[in-house]
Amino acid sequence: MSNHFSAAMLKFPGDDARLDLTDLFLFASPHTPDKTVLIFDVNPFMTGADFHPDAVYRLNVDNDGDTRADVAFSFVFSESSDGAQTGTVYYSTGSEAREPEPVGEVLIEGMPVGFDAMAEPVDAGECRMFIGVRSDPFFADGEGAFHDFQFTGDDTFAGKNILAMALEVPNEMLGAGPEIAVWATVSVRRDGTLVQVDRYGNPSFNPFFVDELKNKFNAGHPADDVAGFLEPWSKLLESRGYPAGVARETALTVLPDVMHYNRTRPAHYPNGRVLTDDVYDMRMAFLTYGRVTSDGVEPHDDYMTEFPFLGTPNAQAQSEEIAGGQALSA
Repeated sequence: MSNHFSAAMLKFPGDDARLDLTDLFLFASPHTPDKTVLIFDVNPFMTGADFHPDAVYRLNVDNDGDTRADVAFSFVFSESSDGAQTGTVYYSTGSEAREPEPVGEVLIEGMPVGFDAMAEPVDAGECRMFIGVRSDPFFADGEGAFHDFQFTGDDTFAGKNILAMALEVPNEMLGAGPEIAVWATVSVRRDGTLVQVDRYGNPSFNPFFVDELKNKFNAGHPADDVAGFLEPWSKLLESRGYPAGVARETALTVLPDVMHYNRTRPAHYPNGRVLTDDVYDMRMAFLTYGRVTSDGVEPHDDYMTEFPFLGTPNAQAQSEEIAGGQALSA
């Protein structure tokens, strides 16, 4: 998995698929080089039908190297009604970017969520946006990792759908310098307070962490990752065959858990991430001290060359997607 089923026991955060981050992508716009594309997805196998109306879905951007948000894009959604839902997107900077509530400039309000293949991006000033159902871009033999890395080459995620939030924004909105770090979070309102239940920086990372720390990790902040999680991650890698010193150095390549991106260099993970990056193969090598290098699965063939770049929704029945999600998380 990339970040699918990211709570303990490979379940959904808060037992709600709508709160489960699945992927994060970060790359230069191929058509407008002075703009950056940011995409994050939720809802593995579309097990939930819409975005959670009590959640705040957020992209956090650090542009000065202190692993604290200097820029944030916050997405909030209405209650669904007759199969329709709308979203509002906020843009905040400075101290406002670190507020748990959605604050700052409203980039767009009441944007319809696209629940079919006819949905189109919309312009909001100098930004482009898309919110809605798309084909899951992740590709991997998700079952093989739980069978001693014996892969069959079957793509667990082929033909499945997710809910996507995509932005194409001018570079200056992200900060003056070329280097940024990005991570996604999902918080949900409980008894009037926003509680963070999931986060995502590096792909195919969280699902393989030890279960007893996974929910604590999801609720945490990247700035605290080294102090809180370097030791258990190092021990996990040692159990997979790493010498102690090498395990620590390797864990520090993904802690703090943020996605780094230098905009002066081509985007390919671990410098940003494009849809065709085989991050699962990279993570298998990471987890096995280089013993396993491929699951035999290739990128999907439905990616688009235009924004939002994710393929149009697959037409399989909702019941099939639910069954698949339940089987994988069982």
